[in-house]
Amino acid sequence: MTGVELKKVETDEAGMRLDRWFKVHFPGLGFGHLQKLLRSGQIRVDGGRARADSRLQAGQAVRIPPLGLGQDKDEIAPLTGKTIRDRHDGDVLKKMLIFENEKVYVFNKPSGLAVQGGSGVVRSVDSMLEAWRNKKGEKPRLVHRLDRDTSGVLVVAKTRGAAQALTKAFRERDTKKTYWALVKGVPRKRENKISTWLVKENTPDGDRMRVCQHGEPDSDHAVSFYRVVETAGQNLAWLEMEPYTGRTHQLRVHALHLGHPIIGDPKYFEADINWSFPGGIQNRLHLHARRIRIPNPGGGVIDVVAPLPPHMVQSWNLLGFDEDTEQD
Repeated sequence: MTGVELKKVETDEAGMRLDRWFKVHFPGLGFGHLQKLLRSGQIRVDGGRARADSRLQAGQAVRIPPLGLGQDKDEIAPLTGKTIRDRHDGDVLKKMLIFENEKVYVFNKPSGLAVQGGSGVVRSVDSMLEAWRNKKGEKPRLVHRLDRDTSGVLVVAKTRGAAQALTKAFRERDTKKTYWALVKGVPRKRENKISTWLVKENTPDGDRMRVCQHGEPDSDHAVSFYRVVETAGQNLAWLEMEPYTGRTHQLRVHALHLGHPIIGDPKYFEADINWSFPGGIQNRLHLHARRIRIPNPGGGVIDVVAPLPPHMVQSWNLLGFDEDTEQD
């Protein structure tokens, strides 16, 4: 960019800080350089001086002086380690993608892939989304989470406005999430509601949730619903589970509380001495986010179903369960 430009603030950018807005539109502009341009009055909002922490309103005009970032150079970027990694991550995301519109991506997250970074996490969906920044430099945003070992539907917003709308839908429980689980034994009631209080505790094997008494410090109320879809004798049951609240490890703890822990759960599976792991079934978490119904930020409803991961397909085939048994 060689001349002065006036750039309009978009509707979904309302409320954004000015420094954050520049980071989205001009990721190569350093904070020190931005501060100099603001202090000298070269950057203005609706003709007036502004500060880095100024909040923008939709429709405002931001004056952008020449930034010297080579924005208009038509040159091929050198092939660095980062560009190679981004290309690879982009290919992986494409394979995971099961739905897309102008506002939203929906992925079928594989078991074992973390959604966000953390201790010991080298790669996550969030880090991979760097490869899919849009022309404004805006990175797609996570709006909910799945446990690392849980597979299935993961909704990601393409824009800031879509992220706000989707986050609100999750917060106000306007979404319906359906999970499939394979559990030890068969619940006495074919369908029921589970309502408990949960609290996080530190153990030698990391953080773990446990059922606690109402009123225990830092505890949260958790409500889930389940229904038995099919059984394999009295040894195993296929449950359809719906979390009403969204607490950490909620369905996994509730399955244990029910007396029927999820097969392959490294944290919560507890088997008695007479129980042996079924032959041909992998010792991996059998919990899959099967379906999500959520208001579409662009209007209407998004309703997406994610195919089972390979280790659960193997178990379903072994037990004679039909994955095409869809429930409303």
